[in-house]
Amino acid sequence: MSASLTTRRALAAVLAAGALIGAAAMPAAADGHGHGRDNGRNHGRDHDHGRDNGRDNGRDQGRGRDHGRDNGRDNGRDNGRDHRAPSSIAIGEVQNEDGMRGDRFGRALNREWVEVKNTGRHAVNLRGYTLTDEQGNRYRFPDFRLDGRSSVKVHTGQGRNTRHDLYQDRRRQVWDDSDTATLRDDRGNIIDTESWGRRGHHHRNG
Repeated sequence: MSASLTTRRALAAVLAAGALIGAAAMPAAADGHGHGRDNGRNHGRDHDHGRDNGRDNGRDQGRGRDHGRDNGRDNGRDNGRDHRAPSSIAIGEVQNEDGMRGDRFGRALNREWVEVKNTGRHAVNLRGYTLTDEQGNRYRFPDFRLDGRSSVKVHTGQGRNTRHDLYQDRRRQVWDDSDTATLRDDRGNIIDTESWGRRGHHHRNG
């Protein structure tokens, strides 16, 4: 009888110990399971964040393409405009002589001229500069140094170049009663224009 009682007590002790171990293991398992759920949620958030970044990058790239197209349109508009480079060189007075076409020797052509002036303080070499009319007649300046605060008259006829007078050496009149003188620098940039005729004189500088 005592042996049977001892056996039952031992069995009860074993069962109690097993119950304690199981109770201790359950919170850990629960913690692990909860941690797994948290990891899953975090992974989902990371995945959503990746999608958001992808959308933002796509929008930024789209904006970059739109900005590039806008710049291209602006550059195209700029290329279509008359660019006038800022310069101290400008057109001054203009003298055109009417009725000189019958001048056999072209002497009267020298009474027709366009004044080019330097409004700055420093001298400018006009080599390569051009002066044109509406018909496309063009005079290209030689190696000529125009001092600051000074001017030179470009005559249509023939003569000897000096510090204050240059000659196109033409035998026909260039400037008409209604015309436009256009001055360009040695790179072809328009720096000044002077128009006259039916609407009077009109000056436009860079």
